[in-house]
Amino acid sequence: MQVSLQALKAFESAARLGSFKLAAEELSLTPTAISHHIGNLENRLNVSLFRRQGRRISLTGTGSRLAKATSEGFRRIDSALEEVMKAGSGVRVTTTSSLAAMVLIPSQHEFEQANPDISIEISTGESVDSQPYIIPIRLGDVSTVQAADVVKYETFNVFGAYGKAPPDWSNETITVFTTEWKNRSLPDSPFDAWLKKNGLDGADIRLKKFDQEIFGIQQAMAENGLVFCSTTLAARLSKTKLLHQFETQPVESNLCYYVPNKNSFETRGAVRFLKWVEDTLNQ
Repeated sequence: MQVSLQALKAFESAARLGSFKLAAEELSLTPTAISHHIGNLENRLNVSLFRRQGRRISLTGTGSRLAKATSEGFRRIDSALEEVMKAGSGVRVTTTSSLAAMVLIPSQHEFEQANPDISIEISTGESVDSQPYIIPIRLGDVSTVQAADVVKYETFNVFGAYGKAPPDWSNETITVFTTEWKNRSLPDSPFDAWLKKNGLDGADIRLKKFDQEIFGIQQAMAENGLVFCSTTLAARLSKTKLLHQFETQPVESNLCYYVPNKNSFETRGAVRFLKWVEDTLNQ
């Protein structure tokens, strides 16, 4: 059975406040309008919801049962609306430690300046969250990720601490920091493909591996060394002159950053944030 939502709101308010007059004030209506809505509701349901004694009203037994149900229903609706509004004005993101520390957190202020009505909360973790208001940005295997979920396809290159002289790849033993993922299901970083693309045999290159890219990058900067890493992570450090690229060619990998079920995030904040992330990572 369909009944008027306005009539239910009039009834719920009058039942809660014990007065048609107070209900009218709460809903910005006249007492006559409140009485009219409740009369229509009673006619529709074919029951009496109030006992009317002059200007005094009291709930019937049926009215008490309906009042309890409508009050609970409107409370749940109000709670859901508040949750949706919060989701629309705030974005919660979880991602890898490296992407958070080297790209998202340093760039967060830029997003919030351009979108002052939306705030971002960034946390790190390796598992994919399934909560509807948390956006997980993950590093994954291109072959297992839906194309619609991809945010950035990864390329890799060798970078050096800013000011470091170009290495002599053929006449000295060179240490290069790189990554061996904790998640063994991920494809290896494409170092061998990079050697081939740049015409190097790698015989005099010694790899020192960390389980997160951020550690290799930090070590290269601390030791005035070299790191083979994601061009995505190195981009901001190159702009700020903490890393620089030599005359080597980047190589594509089988890795990508992606958001599972990316198109399912529909709040205003999530849509703006995802567009900004794609633009930022693909500059």
